Amino acid sequence: MGEAATKRMPGRGRFISFEGGEGSGKSTQIKKLAERLEAAKLRSILTREPGGSPGAEVIRHLLLSGMGKLLGPDAETLLFAAARDDHVRTVIQPALSQGTWVLCDRFSDSTRVYQGKAGKVPVGLVNAMERVTIGNLKPDLTIILDVPVEIGLKRAAARRGDAAPDRFESEDMKFHQNLRDAYRELAAIEPQRCVLIDATPDANTVAASVWTALRDRFFASPATAASRA
Repeated sequence: MGEAATKRMPGRGRFISFEGGEGSGKSTQIKKLAERLEAAKLRSILTREPGGSPGAEVIRHLLLSGMGKLLGPDAETLLFAAARDDHVRTVIQPALSQGTWVLCDRFSDSTRVYQGKAGKVPVGLVNAMERVTIGNLKPDLTIILDVPVEIGLKRAAARRGDAAPDRFESEDMKFHQNLRDAYRELAAIEPQRCVLIDATPDANTVAASVWTALRDRFFASPATAASRA
């Protein structure tokens, strides 16, 4: 049995990632989903990237402070890869193997979109770092929260208050529009894994859409799933 098949054996936890541009509401929605899973008696953990493990959190501080940008896009991508490697080995893989659902605020798609599509890092480097850090590991479901750039940046500004924008919030509008376009393209290319959700309504409405996507993917009856195939 191959590695990819092994990862889907009964007993393995589900791996769900949340993606989207700045101010798309990922942190809010991941918490709401965790509460819904808890109510359904399903064990889950919340984690994030960059970060999620002690070693990766140190690198997160460097990245969001802008230190990685000073080193250049390729070196910044390597820092993301180092953080992801530690995160996968010490948090994500152990949790999945124990049957725990992993809810991750960003994962490898963020590197492909932020550093690859918007940052112009060569796709060969992005692919190489992905092979080293995650191998065949992919989220079972990726929720992409889609919101117009102007709305997202306004939400991000309200969230941080008087604090300075971080490394990515401070990029120009063109950068953020490229992010949105890249995420929408990803959803179109990988519909079997990715679900694009309109994140402009209120948080509870968005949470209902997230739960519907999750229910349809994991809890639908065989007959229902067959009718959609």
